[in-house]
Amino acid sequence: MDDSAVALRIITEKASKRIAKHAFETAIQRGNKKHVTCVHKSNVMRKTDGLFASSCESVAKEFSDVKFDQMYVDACSMNLIRQPHKFDVIVTTNLFGDILSDESSQVVGGLGMAPAANLGDNFGLFEPVHGAAFDIAGKQIANPTSFILSIKMMLEWLGNKNNDHATVSAGQTLEDTVMAVVKSGILTKDVGGSKSTREFTQEITNRLSSQN
Repeated sequence: MDDSAVALRIITEKASKRIAKHAFETAIQRGNKKHVTCVHKSNVMRKTDGLFASSCESVAKEFSDVKFDQMYVDACSMNLIRQPHKFDVIVTTNLFGDILSDESSQVVGGLGMAPAANLGDNFGLFEPVHGAAFDIAGKQIANPTSFILSIKMMLEWLGNKNNDHATVSAGQTLEDTVMAVVKSGILTKDVGGSKSTREFTQEITNRLSSQN
């Protein structure tokens, strides 16, 4: 019928367990709350989200030192605003993740603060969550934080994949430097500051150079 549409949604146990394993490993690596929240809507999409939830729960049994809980996506979206500090690592499906990641980026200042990664078994692609932002190209008003933190994620992934602790450490140093700059009140205009893209980036490179 012309006035109807059907979308096919595929959830597999293999892919669900794979991303759940990565979530738990990330929680351990972060060493903060060691807490993974599985977000789904299995009360409505019983088959697909039900499989995702049960797969995550199965993987959780392999990580007894990490706290695990589950939350419906509507409740999660509310609590991300109300109690963002309660969360550590969220594992969810592609559509929900796309929505929640944009929401959570606003909690910390906007899309300019959020890095992103697409990870496979052998390859990874790292980029700012906002994409290219052609509308502000050349204006020196873009926040480079998301791009720089994407590099941190790349270094961390490569280091862990190749058992290269120096690369992991370099990524952590990069993140620590960015956070130190932000905490000192040096900010770009999108988050209430006055620095241009170049000025903000220069502050980070200056601090990194002084550490060598």
